[in-house]
Order: sequence, then structure tokens, then C-alpha cells
Amino acid sequence: MSSEKQVIIVDEQDNEIGVVPRSEHDAHIFRVSALWVTNSKGEFLLAQRSFDKKHNPGKWGPAVSGTIEQNETYLSNIIKETEEEIGLTLKESDINLGPKISNLDDKSREHHYFTQWFFYQTDSKEEDFKYDQTEVANVKWFTKEEVEKSLKTFLPSMMSYINKFNQ
Repeated sequence: MSSEKQVIIVDEQDNEIGVVPRSEHDAHIFRVSALWVTNSKGEFLLAQRSFDKKHNPGKWGPAVSGTIEQNETYLSNIIKETEEEIGLTLKESDINLGPKISNLDDKSREHHYFTQWFFYQTDSKEEDFKYDQTEVANVKWFTKEEVEKSLKTFLPSMMSYINKFNQ
């Protein structure tokens, strides 16, 4: 039996329909959790993906994100990923639930998934975060204007995420 992690796959209404090895999940609809970290100045803490990542290496995106694995919920996944990726230990009560979005309508997308957003606010400095270099190359606080000026270095969907965030 393979020791490869199993990823939950879902139908078009986000109902769990099974699990597949992580190496095969891109061919299915799957689940992702994302943590948007803000500070009291209204800045976003964004993470630069490791340059070794399969998808969008070196691109900036939410502070934390992860694919939901077997026996995980959106919430348990984001708590685990937050500790693994940026070194923050959070409890359920620290996190605010945000919207659940999907990219199923975007036929130009190579991968289709539901993303459950979570929000957390802190005034920690960038150097306070202890990030896993295999996942995250860097973290930095950004204003919305800085994101708009540098779109080519961000995930392709970043501006639509920022606009949804501000709604």
C-alpha cells in the first residue's frame, strides 16, 4: 500500500465523493482551505510559494493554504497548515469563518476546487513568522495598492481574491 497522502474529492456541490492519492487529485474537484491574515493597518500578510512547488512556484498568495486530506475538515486543515507553513498555533476561536468560493465556472482553469476562506488578524512583524521553506519562500505585509502594482508576481486569481476580500 502506498504511503502517499489521500486527498478528498468532491462533486459540484462540494459533497465528498471519495479520496484519491495526492498525485491524482488535479484531475478531480477537490477542497482547499485558505487563511487571510490582516493587521490593524489593513495590510495583507501574503506568502510567496516555494520555488520548488509544482503549481505557481514563486508566486505570492494567501498567507496559508492547503489541500484538504482524508479525515480533515476545512477548519482542521487550516489550523494544521497555519502551524506548518508560518509557525502560528491557532485555536478555532482565533479564526473567523469567511466565504466558501469555487472556480468551477472558470473553464480556462486547469484545476477545479472549492476554497473555504478563514480570517485572522495580528500585528506580528514579518520576522516573527517561522515558515517552512519547502512550502513558503517568504512572507510580507502588502497593501491592496502594492498588490495591484505587482500583479505578475501574484497567483493568477489574486486580484479577484483581493476584490472579494474587500466586499
